[in-house]
Order: sequence, then structure tokens, then C-alpha cells
Amino acid sequence: MPGTGYDVIVVGARCAGSPTAMLLARAGHRVLLLDRARFPSDTLSTHLVHPPGVGALRRWGLLDRLIATGCPPIHTYAFDFDGPVIAGSPGPADNPVAYGPRRIVLDKLLVDAAAESGAEVREGFVVSEVIFDENGRVTGIRGREQNGPLVTERARVVVGADGLHSTVARAVEARHYNEKPRLMVGYYSYFSGLDLAGVFRAHSRPYRAFGAWPTHDGLTLVGGCWPYAEFAAVKRDIEGSYLSNFALAPAFAERIAAARRESRLVGAALPNYFRTPYGPGWALVGDAGYCKDFFTAQGISDAFLAAQWCAHALDEALSGRRSYTEAMDEYQEVRDAHARPIYDFTIGFAALEPPSPEFAALLSDIDGNSQAMDAFAQVNSGVLSLADFMAEWG
Repeated sequence: MPGTGYDVIVVGARCAGSPTAMLLARAGHRVLLLDRARFPSDTLSTHLVHPPGVGALRRWGLLDRLIATGCPPIHTYAFDFDGPVIAGSPGPADNPVAYGPRRIVLDKLLVDAAAESGAEVREGFVVSEVIFDENGRVTGIRGREQNGPLVTERARVVVGADGLHSTVARAVEARHYNEKPRLMVGYYSYFSGLDLAGVFRAHSRPYRAFGAWPTHDGLTLVGGCWPYAEFAAVKRDIEGSYLSNFALAPAFAERIAAARRESRLVGAALPNYFRTPYGPGWALVGDAGYCKDFFTAQGISDAFLAAQWCAHALDEALSGRRSYTEAMDEYQEVRDAHARPIYDFTIGFAALEPPSPEFAALLSDIDGNSQAMDAFAQVNSGVLSLADFMAEWG
């Protein structure tokens, strides 16, 4: 692996890129972290950091920083299926809570941590080209800061952490697999005067759903969902579609009618895919390498875990302890083994179809059983697999 310039260039500095850069820099590698945004900067997000993601922040020494920003902990996940409300803890006793931070806070915290760890950070830098050598190996990037000259930077590995529309993934023609069509569309906004007291609430009805959870500054994120087949109709009247969802849960409708909306509605519909996450001189992490519907809000936690696995594999390869192919093969295997169960679980629910009689019976059976309801919440938080839950409670 010839070395010129940096050991690693990471393109994208949000929830996948900054931790990858931070961990590699902490391991002693020379890292350049690039992002077209300047931080703090907002982005579309479910905001949720489930307990597995909270555990990563704790391991990295960053959880206390997040807590210090005033982000309220979420200690209960409550699911209303127009029948029993299944409410439980999203995590085990040693890691029991989730957080719903604003991205203007979380991403800035992560970028700062990468810089403190020794990564060179360039904000407002747009990558326009990925550079290859004569053998097809990625060797660097070209790009520029706003109004700046075009520059070339070289590295032993270029990591694409630049999201759904990744420049790196497109340049290397990363192979897609396990693809599924878009299933759902969602829009969200923020409300004041809607205190959920540390509870994530989800209300599900046939072909409709909405959820709410606390975030920074006394605000509550409230999002609504519809089948993707209705995207065009929803876009014609986003406001009306959004507000009509609340009538499905009259008690919540009364509460939100007394609250104040503080921002415009924003939304998206996400594809579902895996991309091969590495090749000669390149790697992918976060949504650049694996993306799914936001129904289970796993994006941030998955990005944190993938960053950890990718950084470990690259450290092994760059240090010569293992071959690049061996280390990165393991990264892909570990990522996919973790991601596939929650991916399949998400796909199964994101169509918003009415619950089967068997699922309705299961909800009735576990209603009031605190251990079973905790386990159900932990399936949704990514702590427990659906297979393990069904083996115990199905």
C-alpha cells in the first residue's frame, strides 16, 4: 500500500465520517476529514441515538459531552397499535436510555472530537473527483473550498462517508445488493409545549403512523409517515396530510393542538440497499454503504457502529497487522451480520400494512408483562433481534 500524503481521507464529516476519522487519528494515522458543510449544520434526520449508539459515545468518551448540551434522555419507548400500548425500556440495565439530539449539536460535537484527536478538518470543501491510478486503485481526491483553487490530496485509503448520494460510492461503482424499493415517506417538524417526559411515542394505524420524541431546547420532534405509493398525494397537501394523522390518536391530537409548531415541515423517502463497502484504496461507511427506511430510526446508531468496525479494520490494514483484503472482508461480514436482522425487521414494518392476526395476538399476550414489553422495545432499538424476541415470547 504505497503511502503519499495522508493515510486516510474521509469524505463526509457527520455521524459516520467524524467518528471514523476520530478513531483512526487516535490510532496514530494521518487523517484528512472533508465536508461540504460548515458546522454547526443541520440535516434531515430521525435524531434518535438508540442505546447501541449511546454505548459507542460512552466508549469514545463523548457521552458526557452530549449530556452536557442538555439533551434529555429517553427512558421509555411506547408503541400504540390502536389497542394495547406496549411500553418498555429501550436498553438493558447498564445502558438503559436513548437520546434524540439535534444534528446541529451532535454533528458539531463529533467534528470537534475528530479535530481534537488529530484529524485535519476542512469544512466547506467540495470533493469533485476521486483519483485512480493506472491499476484502478483509488489514490486520492480533487476538490476545492468555496472560492478556492482546485487541489489534489492523496491517501492510502479514501473513505466515503458522504451519505446516500455518495460521490465516492458513485466513482468506484460500488455494487448494490439486498435492494428493496422505497416503502414509506415521512415529514417532521418541531413543537414546543409538548413535554413527553422522556418517552418516545409511536402511533401506528393501517397505512398511517406518527411518532414523537424529545430533543434539545425543550422541543419535541413529531413525524408522520405514509406508504410511498401516496408520496405524490402527500406532497400536494403536506400540511393537511401531516395534521390529519394526529386524529388517529385523539388523546395525542388534543395535546398537540395545545402545543406550538416551531419549524417548517421537512421530509424524505429513503431507498433500501447494501453497497459493497470496500475495494482497492477505498471504503464506505454509514449511509454511503448501507441505507434503509427511517421507520426504525437506526441510521445514527448504525453509522456509529460501522465507523468503529471500519476504523478498526483500516487500522489493522494500515499498520500491517493484517492484509487489507482480510481486514476489510471482516468489516463487511461484521457490518452485514449486524445490519441484516434490523434491515429485514424495518422492511417488514415500513410498508405500514395492518398487523397480522398473529402479531395482534402477540401484542395482547405481552401487554402488561414488563419483561416482554422491555424486550419488544429493545427489538425496536436494535438491542435485541426479532428472532431472539420471538424465541422467548412468540
